[in-house]
Amino acid sequence: MSETVRDRVIAIIAEQAVLDPAQVTDDMSLADLGIDSLGLVEAIFGIEEALDISVPFNANDPADSGFDVSSVGTIIAAVEGLVADQKGGDAQA
Repeated sequence: MSETVRDRVIAIIAEQAVLDPAQVTDDMSLADLGIDSLGLVEAIFGIEEALDISVPFNANDPADSGFDVSSVGTIIAAVEGLVADQKGGDAQA
C-alpha cells in the first residue's frame, strides 16, 4: 500500500509537533499543534525532500509567499496541487 501525498504531509507535520499522525486533523492550525516558525520551515523542507517538489514559501514573509499555511488542510491542498503541477504541468513552465 503506497502512501498518499496527504499521508506524507500529515506524517511530516505530526513529526514536527511530536504527535501521532492520527492526532492531526485538517482543521488544525500549526499553532494548535505547537509548531513555531522554525518548525514550519523544517516541515516545509521535509515536504520538499519527501515529495521532490519545490514549495514557494518565503520564511521571511510567509504571508507574501503564496503558500497557505493557515491549517493542515490548506497545506495538504497546496502540496497536492504542487505535486499535480509537477507531474502534469512541466510543459507550462
